[in-house]
Amino acid sequence: MAAIHITDIEAAINHWRARMPSPDGVVLAPAVQALAEVYAALVYRRSTAIDEAQLGAAAMAAWLDWYATTPDTPCIAICSTSQGDDWCKGCGRSVEEVQHWPAMGPVEKRATWQRIQREGTAWRFNRYAERAPENLNENRL
Repeated sequence: MAAIHITDIEAAINHWRARMPSPDGVVLAPAVQALAEVYAALVYRRSTAIDEAQLGAAAMAAWLDWYATTPDTPCIAICSTSQGDDWCKGCGRSVEEVQHWPAMGPVEKRATWQRIQREGTAWRFNRYAERAPENLNENRL
């Protein structure tokens, strides 16, 4: 099973806090509460990720709602895998990741995003960074 990184849990919490702010600074929206419990458990265990199967239904629904607001693909429309490269110079995905992207689930896609962002070697992060934002929503595969 794929795992959800703590930074994605935090981003989802912030997404929901902006959508449904606390009316009194104490009470949390149900989605925030569900995600906050996961976040707290990760911090307590000093873990950086949680297996998607361990997420409760409310936390998973809240995370998926946040996920729907993120770019689906790292593609910047410069694909070197079509030229025979094992790893795309444009987006940083492997040939297999590019081929199987449409069949991958949200957690698998986010794990790939985490890896390419951590590596930071794809052209989307340096040479052609200006192309990335404009292509993110156009290339939803």
